[in-house]
Amino acid sequence: MAETVPLQQRIARVIRQDVQSTHGYAIQDSKGLVKLDAMENPFGLPAPLQRELGERLSRVAINRYPVQSTADVVAALSRYAQLPAGCKLMLGNGSDELIDMLSVACDVPGATLLAPEPGFVMYRMSAQLRGLRFVGVPLTPEFELDRAAMLAAVEHERPALTYIGYPNNPTCNLWDDAVIDEIVAAVGAQNGLVVFDEAYQPFSSRTWMQRMASHDHVLVMRTLSKFGLAGVRLGYLCGHAALIDEVEKVRPPYNVSVLNAEATLFALDHADEYARQAATLRAERERLQTAFRTLPGVRSYPSEANMILLRVPDAKRTFEGMKARGVLVKNIGAALGHPLLANCLRLTVGTPQENTLMIDALKASL
Repeated sequence: MAETVPLQQRIARVIRQDVQSTHGYAIQDSKGLVKLDAMENPFGLPAPLQRELGERLSRVAINRYPVQSTADVVAALSRYAQLPAGCKLMLGNGSDELIDMLSVACDVPGATLLAPEPGFVMYRMSAQLRGLRFVGVPLTPEFELDRAAMLAAVEHERPALTYIGYPNNPTCNLWDDAVIDEIVAAVGAQNGLVVFDEAYQPFSSRTWMQRMASHDHVLVMRTLSKFGLAGVRLGYLCGHAALIDEVEKVRPPYNVSVLNAEATLFALDHADEYARQAATLRAERERLQTAFRTLPGVRSYPSEANMILLRVPDAKRTFEGMKARGVLVKNIGAALGHPLLANCLRLTVGTPQENTLMIDALKASL
């Protein structure tokens, strides 16, 4: 009888070394806490809409593959997003899957993916796991795009993909459009693609959706997670039809379930309710910013998202103090380890009641 190989030895042989040496995406335990760490919409649906959604989902043919349902979602989202003529839209199981599909589709020999940093961690993670070289270009100390560094990186690296968070996570800001225009033009001159990640579009004052029509190398990516459907996992990627057709080829068949599709259609039928919730969150964001500006030793950065970045004297102490008082936020400096984020916390905008608790916990924990 052959001797059994120890599991660790087997893992060492068959699991990629770069996978073994990295860490998975960290999710904090939020049980029993006011959860303000993940940029979710804190509002549920009114009771009548909950009942209507339940009845609608009960009629879904879960014994069938999602063919017509996803086609209906594509059509409904195209109308909702006011997709420009000549452009198409494809679906992903959240924007994370879309990022991964782009990495797969663009993994030509020697391909590089470029993004400003600090930024969304999945750009780097997806590139590395799919075998692309990742180049992060540091932002300025004020979290603005470093124009010279970005343009130099585009010229030197000739990236296949360049991601622009619009607004950026975790810094929450929209960057100077004049600088972005230069970057878009520079990437286009190198025959690369630019992806505008508009995950926080319901809270932002600007979008590239219509401008995309005049740039055939620009894609716009959005998610319904911040819209209010984080649990549904529905993202969409928009671009010129010929480009979307190519990326669509790597999409797994039936990647969006019939239940997720039907929940999305229901939400779009009631988009006015979600628009009302977004308006409340934008107003609460301003209330929080006003409160934060009065706190000594605290710097609050501008936000166009449903989150706010704060710099405090001691992020570890403040984070632990807030958690002890029942409020969970993100110690983003420790989580990402980026020097520009030293002593920074990222706080999700919650309900008015949650935000009051957050303000009180922050004051008591500084």
